[in-house]
Amino acid sequence: MSDVQVTKNEQAGRYEAHIDGELAGFAEYERSEGVVEFPHTVTEPEFGGRGVASALARTSLDEARAEGLQVIPSCSFYAGWISKHPEYADLVRS
Repeated sequence: MSDVQVTKNEQAGRYEAHIDGELAGFAEYERSEGVVEFPHTVTEPEFGGRGVASALARTSLDEARAEGLQVIPSCSFYAGWISKHPEYADLVRS
């Protein structure tokens, strides 16, 4: 399995995952004062099952924590991922 490389594309408002230089998926975000919302995540079909969406979630949530942001996981993938990784539950805006 190839490594998933995640970068933040601020101009496009999304985190992008690449495998071997190809766009494998992305997680859109919308940021406002002290909050970041994740409304939509996509994994390209040919990269399914390779941990793309999980890498996007982990990277973006780690960055949100580092910046002291609260998170709104409006994307069903993010909501489910956080429920499976309770160490990130404290980020969710109540």
